[in-house]
Amino acid sequence: MNMPTDQAALDALIRQRIDEILPQKLEELRAAKTASLAIIATKGTLDWAYPPFILGSTAAALGWDVSIFFTFYGLNLLKKDVSDLKVSPLGNPGMPMKMPFGPDWFKGINWNIPNILQAGIPGFESVATLLMKQTIRNNGVASIEELRALSREADVKMIACQMTVDLFGFSHDDFIDGLDYAGAATFLPVAQQSDVCLFM
Repeated sequence: MNMPTDQAALDALIRQRIDEILPQKLEELRAAKTASLAIIATKGTLDWAYPPFILGSTAAALGWDVSIFFTFYGLNLLKKDVSDLKVSPLGNPGMPMKMPFGPDWFKGINWNIPNILQAGIPGFESVATLLMKQTIRNNGVASIEELRALSREADVKMIACQMTVDLFGFSHDDFIDGLDYAGAATFLPVAQQSDVCLFM
């Protein structure tokens, strides 16, 4: 093959060759890239504990790199003891109560209890939490502790917001072992580079 001697012909040849090679190389890079998921967990109730751990452990099982940043009330999900997480049906119109016991016709009723009653009945939140926990057990859904352990086994990176830890007066001893402690400035580049970023 005769090599062109002038610069314009050489540049044209280089551009042509790049156009031929680049699409294949980009596809190879895309295929070799590991998908990533970044989750920002801000809620600390029993019902809001499930989404970050379910999505995180599932993505990790699919081979994704997963990081979850726990901030504000989301820190409750990292405490050593999460047995005290509660459900708050007050102001949650998407949560009609169904009974986890009794005959099928009784379990099938949506108990849409007005907010005024939920707010006025002492202990209603505790009753709702007990009913939710029983529903979880009845349906064979893993507990928060189990999902969290599964996430850790799958190498989901869990990051506690150090600013929130300080704000709420927590100690690192309040939380499970093996966490990273960092601020938003450390997590934001992770979120920026992730394929999927979710705020919960």
